Amino acid sequence: MLVERITKNLSTESIFSRKYSLLGKQEAHENAKRIEELCFASADEHFKREPNGDGSSAVQLYARETSKMMLVVLKKGPRTSAELEAPVADTPLAPADTVLDISGGKRAFIEADEAKELLSPLTKPGNSYKRICFSNRSFGIDAANVAGPILESVKNQLTEADISDFVAGRPEDEALDVVRIFSKALEGSVLRYLNISDNALGEKGVRAFSELLKSQESLEELYFHNNMTGDEGAMYIAEMVKRSPNVESFRCSATRIGSDGGVALSEALGTCTRLKKLDLRDNLFGVIAGLALSKTLLKFPDLVELYLSDLNLENKGTKAIAVALKQSAPQLEVLEIAGNEINAKAAPALAECLAAMQSLKKLTLAENELKDDGAVIIAKSLEDGHTDLKELDVGTNMLQRVGARCFARAVTNKPAFVQLNINGNFISDEGIDEVKEILKAGKKSLDVLGSLDENDPDGEPDDGDDEEEDEDADSEDELDSKLQSVKVEQDD
Repeated sequence: MLVERITKNLSTESIFSRKYSLLGKQEAHENAKRIEELCFASADEHFKREPNGDGSSAVQLYARETSKMMLVVLKKGPRTSAELEAPVADTPLAPADTVLDISGGKRAFIEADEAKELLSPLTKPGNSYKRICFSNRSFGIDAANVAGPILESVKNQLTEADISDFVAGRPEDEALDVVRIFSKALEGSVLRYLNISDNALGEKGVRAFSELLKSQESLEELYFHNNMTGDEGAMYIAEMVKRSPNVESFRCSATRIGSDGGVALSEALGTCTRLKKLDLRDNLFGVIAGLALSKTLLKFPDLVELYLSDLNLENKGTKAIAVALKQSAPQLEVLEIAGNEINAKAAPALAECLAAMQSLKKLTLAENELKDDGAVIIAKSLEDGHTDLKELDVGTNMLQRVGARCFARAVTNKPAFVQLNINGNFISDEGIDEVKEILKAGKKSLDVLGSLDENDPDGEPDDGDDEEEDEDADSEDELDSKLQSVKVEQDD
């Protein structure tokens, strides 16, 4: 019963799964069994040390440690295909007493006395803590002065440090001083995981972390999400990345990095040839940085997840990236490239790239300008194979009846498919009915069709772009007939 409950918590959508990730039922069950065994053993040992107790403290310990370990699993996310091939025993979940996580509870300021109490487990002789998570708690200067010496005393045993969102609400000068204290305390540690996201300190914040960042050469996971880094901060990050050739997962999203910073970061990432997961979403790269990134992508033969939404790549940057991915990453499982002003001119290059990606599980092309012309080409590339495809998001793409039908045909017989988003388009009521009939006639039911609350059946695509006037002149029936003759090149 307890294993089933933990499995459900790891595989059912919740506030934590939305923030981190969601596991499949099989992987969730495997983790649930290990968590239950470890936490039961810990609680049982605690109970044996209190022979006169009623067991309530052991139950509380079990519940507390179970929650901590579930959160660790969700933060780590589902295993990649390569990891799934290895037996579970090769990557055992660490016992609960190796993780100090104070991120639970309400988001709040921490003062000196509370910091001393919360971090007291790290001061115990012979402790075996290897991972710390201070996220969601805001340290002031007094609390940081307490934390600094404690962290310095255990830095040589730490392998993972999550100090994301740990100065929220503090004045800038105080926040920077706190960052410097933590950075100095952890300087010289040999970390495999470092998360300094959500600190919103811009380029000054990156400088304040410099002592810690410059001392790291063994990182495998590095996260800089939502830090308002800008181009100058990106230059510092680029220098650090060059010293971290073992990085397998890198996130630098929502950091206001422009073209110059994007080029520098893209070139620096070329040293990280082991990358499996790359997330650069929501920056201001533009075409030039996109071209630089396309050259770097050729160096990532093990890449399985790529997040490039909202980078202003446009057609030129997108086509260059598509060509690179076709050559270097046919094993890609997740590709997000939404919000990049992509239209039908980039569709052939994208289609050839997608046709080669037979392991693709999730594809996001939302908030572009594909229209029916682009939809015909891209949908055709997804029809054959792609048996692992689970999610396709082409919402807000100025699609009409023909484009919607094409995508429905492309996914209707995929055995693993679970979600089709065509919301936010201009699909007529007749077109919606046809999509539903296509889905019902195939192997998938209407359950895979997402919400249509923002579809505008009376809307028309914006024909203001002179470059697309010739394309827009085609009628829907003419476009539909093109579908039968579209061919997508695919590597053998």
